[in-house]
Amino acid sequence: MNRRGFLKSSTALTGGLVLGFYLPMAKKSFAQAPAKKVYEPNAFLKIDKDGSITVMVKHLEFGQGVATAIPMLLAEELDCDWSKVKYALAPAGAAYVHTAFGIQITGGSSSTSNSWLQMRQVGASARAMLVQAAANQWKVNPADCKVEKGVITGPGGKKATFGQLADAASRLPVPGDPSLKDRKNFTLIGKPTRRIDAEAKGNGTAKFGMDMKLPGLLTAVVAHPPVFGATVKSYDAEAVKKVPGVTHIVEIANGIAVVGQSFWAAKKGRDALTIEWDFAGTTPTSTEQLSKQFRDLATRPGPIAKKVGDADAITKATGVITAEYEVPFLAHAPMEPLNCTIDYKGDRAEIWVGSQFQGVDLAAAATAMKLDPANVKLNTMLAGGGFGRRANPASDYIVEAAEIARRLKLPVKVVWTREDDIKGGYYRPMYVHRVQAGFDKQGKLYAWNHVIVGQSILTGTPFESMMVKEGVDSTSVEGVADTPYDIPNLLVTSHSPKTGVPGLWWRSVGNSHTAFVMETMMDELATASGKDPVEFRRALLAKQPRMLAALNLAAEKSGWGSPLPKGRARGIAVHESFNTTCAHVAEISLVDGTVKVHRVVSALDCGVVVNPLTVEAQIQSAVVFGLSAALYGAITLKDGKVEQSNFHDYPVLRMSEMPKVEVHLVASAVETPTGVGEPGVPAIAPAVANALFVLTGKRARELPLAKTKWA
Repeated sequence: MNRRGFLKSSTALTGGLVLGFYLPMAKKSFAQAPAKKVYEPNAFLKIDKDGSITVMVKHLEFGQGVATAIPMLLAEELDCDWSKVKYALAPAGAAYVHTAFGIQITGGSSSTSNSWLQMRQVGASARAMLVQAAANQWKVNPADCKVEKGVITGPGGKKATFGQLADAASRLPVPGDPSLKDRKNFTLIGKPTRRIDAEAKGNGTAKFGMDMKLPGLLTAVVAHPPVFGATVKSYDAEAVKKVPGVTHIVEIANGIAVVGQSFWAAKKGRDALTIEWDFAGTTPTSTEQLSKQFRDLATRPGPIAKKVGDADAITKATGVITAEYEVPFLAHAPMEPLNCTIDYKGDRAEIWVGSQFQGVDLAAAATAMKLDPANVKLNTMLAGGGFGRRANPASDYIVEAAEIARRLKLPVKVVWTREDDIKGGYYRPMYVHRVQAGFDKQGKLYAWNHVIVGQSILTGTPFESMMVKEGVDSTSVEGVADTPYDIPNLLVTSHSPKTGVPGLWWRSVGNSHTAFVMETMMDELATASGKDPVEFRRALLAKQPRMLAALNLAAEKSGWGSPLPKGRARGIAVHESFNTTCAHVAEISLVDGTVKVHRVVSALDCGVVVNPLTVEAQIQSAVVFGLSAALYGAITLKDGKVEQSNFHDYPVLRMSEMPKVEVHLVASAVETPTGVGEPGVPAIAPAVANALFVLTGKRARELPLAKTKWA
C-alpha cells in the first residue's frame, strides 16, 4: 500500500486492534507554516477484547483538558461507547509530531486544532475496519451494518461488540481515505462532556511528574547562580556532608547539585553549602536601568514590523494622543514545581517528565547523557500547569537531571523549588510601548504610530528562522502589527535589546502585553472622540465579523450601558489571538484604593467547540491567570538578582478575590476548532484598566495595577 495515504494495522500481544497510520499534513487552522514531511507510523488507538478503548494523546495534559477533547474527536468517528474510553499520554517520538510545527509540542493553543482531522480519520478508519470484520463474519454487505456505542448490528438482528471484532479487524487492509461525518451528525463533539481524567485527579491516583517513584530513587536540588550567567568559582561542602540523608554532591554546568535520600535531605544539604561565585562577564541588570533604556529606545523608530498607508500620516493628523506604557517581567509560576526523573543504565536511559517539548527535551537529555537518542525513552507525565515554562529550548531542568543521572549512574529526580524557578527561571520579558494616535478633521482615527521595545524570545530557538525577520521578532509585535482594527495609516516598529535575563513565551505570548496597550488606547481614543467605547470599536471593526460578534455578545450579556450600584464600573476589551476572538467585560470597584473585580462576562468565537465544558473552564482559568498578572505580577531585578521568590512576593489571585465569570460562546462559522487555552488572557487586563478609568478618571499605563493607589 502507498503509506502516505494509508493506515497500517497490527495486532497487540494481548489481542485487540491497534492502529498505526500515515496521513498527509492536515490543513493549518492557524497562521503557522506546516511541516513538510510525512508522519512516521504511530499507534493512537487500542481496542481490547473487553471493549475498552485507549486513545493515545500526543499532547501534554496539564490542566487544559486535551485528555478528554482529543479522545472525543476519535470517539465521534468511531461511534464507540464513550463510557469505555480511556486515555494515555504519548511518549516522545517522531510519530507524535505536531501537524503544523513538525515537532512534538504542546503550545500555541493548537492541541485540538492540529488533531481535528488527524484523530477523526483514525476513528473513521477503525470504524470501517470493524464494520468490514463484522460483514465478513456474517457474509453481508458492510452497508447493511449499523454502528452505535461500540456495537455493530447487521441484518436479521446480528450483533457484535468492538471487543469481539477487534482481532479480526486488525487483520484487514486499512482504508486510506475514510469518510468523515458531517458536523450536523455529531453526537459527541459539541456536547458538554465531563473530563475523563477528573476522577483520578480527584482521588489522588493520577500520576504527575512529582509523583514518580522508583526503587532506590534519590532526589537532587541544584544551587544555581544568583545572577544569570555566573559560574562556580569554588565551594565548601564539609557542612553538607554532615546533613543526614545527603548522599552525593555533584558539580554540573549550571551549579552544584546536592543529592539525598529525600527532598528535604537534599534541600537541607544545599542550605548548608557555601559557594563562591564568579561574576565575570555578567551584567548587573536592574529593572530601573532597563526601564530607562527601553523608554529612550521607544522615542525613535526601530526595524519596521508593519506599514500601511502613509508612514508620515501622524504629522498630518488634526489631534494626536501620545502615550507610553510599561509592563514587567512575569514568571510562569506553575503550581507543580519543575521536576524530572531519570533512570540511567549506562547504555540507555528512561525519563519521566511533564514536558511540553518532548522531542526537544529527549534530544537534549540524550546529549547530556552522551547517549544515542534511540536509546532514551521519555515518558510524558501529567503536569500541574506550565504556561510555556515546560517548553524551553534549553531544556534546563531536564538537562540538569541528565547530567546528574549520568554522573551517579543511579535513578534520580531533580526538583526545582518554587524559589528556584521564580529566581532562576525564564520570564515573559518586560516591554515598553510608545503610541501616537491621531484623528482626521472629521474626528475619525487616521494614523497610528507604535514603537515596541522588548527582548526577543525567539532568537536562538528553533523558531527563529521562521518567525524573526529583518530584526523583528513576530511575537513581540503580534496583536499590533496584525491588528484587525481598520486604521488607514499604521506604522509599527520594534527594538529587541538584549538584557541578560532569560526570556520565554508565556501564556498568550506577545498578546499578553500588546492587547493591554491596544485596548486601553482604544478606550482613550473613544473618550477623546466623545463616543461610547463599544460604539467606537464597532466602527473600526465593521469588516471583522468575528470580532464584532464577540464584542457585541459580551456587551449584551454584561448589560453594557445599564445602571450599576454606586462605586462600580464596567470596562470592555476585545482581542484576537490564536485565530480566536475573545471579549471581556469587567465589573469592578475600589476597596481601600485597590481594585476589586466582581464579575467578568466573556464571549468568544473559537470555531468548532469540541467540549463546551473545557472551553468554559479554560476561559475561567485564563481570567484567573490574567488577573493575577494584571493586578500583582512583576518580577524585578536589582544588581542582576531577581527580588521575588515565592507567592508571598509574587502573588496570584486568591479564592476570596475570584470574580464571577460568565462564559458565552459565539455561534461560529469557522469549520475547525481554533485556540482556547491562551486567547482568554490578553483582554482581561485592559478590560479592568478601562473600568478603572470610569471610576477614577485615571489611565492605567503600567502593570501591575496594584503598584498604584487608585483612591
